[in-house]
Amino acid sequence: MKTKIVKLDAGDIKNSSVKEAADILNGGGLVILPTETVYGIAANALNKKTLDKLYEIKKRPKDKPFSLHIDKKEKIKDFAADIPVIAYKLIEKYWPGPLTLIFKSNNKGTIGIRMPDCEITREVITLADVPVVLPSANLSGNPPPVDFAEAIKDFSGEVDFAIDIGPTRLKLESSIVDLTISAPKVIREAAIKKEDIEDILKKRTVLFVCTGNSCRSVMAKALLEKKLKEKKRKDVEVLSAGIMMFSGLGASEETKQVLMRQGMDVFAHRSQRITEEMIRKSDIILVMEKLHEKRLLELAPEAKNRVFLLKEFAKIEDDNNMDIADPIGRPYEFFEETYEIIKEAIGRVANII
Repeated sequence: MKTKIVKLDAGDIKNSSVKEAADILNGGGLVILPTETVYGIAANALNKKTLDKLYEIKKRPKDKPFSLHIDKKEKIKDFAADIPVIAYKLIEKYWPGPLTLIFKSNNKGTIGIRMPDCEITREVITLADVPVVLPSANLSGNPPPVDFAEAIKDFSGEVDFAIDIGPTRLKLESSIVDLTISAPKVIREAAIKKEDIEDILKKRTVLFVCTGNSCRSVMAKALLEKKLKEKKRKDVEVLSAGIMMFSGLGASEETKQVLMRQGMDVFAHRSQRITEEMIRKSDIILVMEKLHEKRLLELAPEAKNRVFLLKEFAKIEDDNNMDIADPIGRPYEFFEETYEIIKEAIGRVANII
C-alpha cells in the first residue's frame, strides 16, 4: 500500500484533502494527522479491524487503550460518565489544547479524551462523523514525533493518508489528569505544568443567580469578593448571572449607590445571561428565588445538589419565605433592606467555602 501524503498550511481547513482524510477515516482507514503537541495516527474507534491494525503497526500492547480526540467540548457527554465539576474548569481553561482528561466511561472502565488545538484535525474529526482515536505516530516506546518526517518514518505504506503541516507548535505531549479518583491527579506533566493544573484543581467557583443580573446577584458577588479579599483568599472565583435574555446592561442605579456607600464599586458591571457552562463549572450556586433554581435545573439537572437559596444562609427567624424579593421598581429603602439580607447570608457563605 502506498501512503498518500499532502502538505497543507495549518489553517487550510477548506482544502479538499481535509474531506478526503475524513472519508478515509470514516471508511476504516488510518490517517496521520498533526496536532499542536505531536503527530498522531487517527482511526475510527468503532472499527475493530482498524483498531487491531493500529495496535499492530504501533507495536502497542492491547491493554493500553487509545484516547479519543473530539472536535467540540460538548461531546464529552457522549462518552464520559459522572463528569465532575473540576472537569469543566479544566476544559474552560485548556480546551482546545494540550490536556487529556481521564473520565469514567459511559460503557465501562475509563476513557481518555482530548480536544486538540489544531483546526485541520478538528475539521477532519467533524467531517468523519465517527469517534476518533489519535495516538502518537511512533512505535511504542519511541519518542513521539514533533515533525512530519518523524511521523511518517515508520508508517509509510502502513497508513492510507497523511497530512503534513510542518513542525508541531508545542513540540511536547499533552499533560494528563485522572478525574476518576476522589482527588484528581496529574499523571503526566508535559505541555502544561503540573503546578498550573493543580492551581485550578484547588480553585472553587461560586455562582450567584437572580433575574436580570442587575441588583441582587450583583450585591452578593460584590460582598463575597470583599470578604474574600479581607481573608486574603485567591482560590475562589465569584460569578454572577441572570435568567433573563438580556446581557451587557449595567447594575441598577440603586444597587450602585447602596454598594458605593459600603465602599464597593460596581459601575463596571455588565449583566450576563446564565449558561450551562457556568452552571457546570460552579461548585456552589446560590439563587435568590425558587424560580431561579427551577430554571437552572432545566438547563443542567446534574447541578441539583449544588444549588441553594441564598436566604437559607441568613439567620432570619420565623420567615417561611426563602425567596429574596426582587427590588427592581421598589423604593431605595427596599434596596437597602435587600442588601442587609444578602450581607448576612454572605457572611456565613464566606466562612464555609
